Amino acid sequence: MINTKIIKGNFGALFAQLPYITLKTAVIITDEYVYALHQQKFEGIITIVIKAGEQHKQQATINDIVQQLITLEVDRNYFIIGVGGGVVTDIAGYIASVYMRGLQFGFVPTTILAMVDAAIGGKNGIDIGQYKNLVGTIKQPNFLLYDYSFLQTLPQAEWINGFAEIIKHACIKDEALFDWLSHQSLDFFQKNTAALATLIDQNIAIKSTIVIQDEFEKGDRKLLNFGHTLGHAIENVYQLPHGHAISIGMVMACTISEEINNFSSAEKEKVIALLQKYYLPTTFNFDKDAIWHLLKMDKKRNSQSINFILLNTIGQAIIKPISLIQLQDLIQQNL
Repeated sequence: MINTKIIKGNFGALFAQLPYITLKTAVIITDEYVYALHQQKFEGIITIVIKAGEQHKQQATINDIVQQLITLEVDRNYFIIGVGGGVVTDIAGYIASVYMRGLQFGFVPTTILAMVDAAIGGKNGIDIGQYKNLVGTIKQPNFLLYDYSFLQTLPQAEWINGFAEIIKHACIKDEALFDWLSHQSLDFFQKNTAALATLIDQNIAIKSTIVIQDEFEKGDRKLLNFGHTLGHAIENVYQLPHGHAISIGMVMACTISEEINNFSSAEKEKVIALLQKYYLPTTFNFDKDAIWHLLKMDKKRNSQSINFILLNTIGQAIIKPISLIQLQDLIQQNL
């Protein structure tokens, strides 16, 4: 969010609002799903269409895009625009960070998850096999454009997926947001555009405030990983949607918080109830040995421990190093 311009409005007005981008020097990267639904928005702009899904957030996709950029004779005067969900923004940001050692870029997030989380903060990367986001960069986009018309074609499953990150933000930083969510519903936000805009703004504010204070994840930015340590491992082993995996990971983090951090069982039940209210899964039967194998290579590992995000109370999270031995025991005995 450092020096990132936030724009609210129609995608078609983007070039008028940002005169330093022209139709001749813009390259859109989007996926086949978004392109099929919104092809008319991209007319007259160079557009690279990639396959949709986390399984394509791999080096092979990067290689293919780079080859297309070379064929198009794209140079450092061009501007990359990622239009899509979290996979697209990750890939577009990564390409823009490394192609010719860096191009300017911006994002048009088209999913709830991307609008409140994935597109914000400058983390761009790809998976290496089952290791999620193991290779990447931290480079901030020039702009984020929020065009809510993209949400009109968002499948119900993707609405649910995105609310996992909204609930995560509430759990780690905002008890009042948690209470608001508890008194509303997914249907309410889908039908109430003003309330949805307020909700998205609140989540932008939570994440951007953390990122501005700690761009390179030396301190509080680690809090944004609540539910992600175990969640990412489950996501990649079992090919679950990101939000579903993070929801399961948050419940597991609450269980560990209850076990070693005096987090109350009553508050844990509130977190579970809220996730279920928004149709997110809270239990999952997984192979503990397979998950442990991935956890040992988690980016948050520091020698013989992993920085784990736990809750003191709803709205207040902490960073707690847990030894690998203790974490393995917690997984085997409690999850």
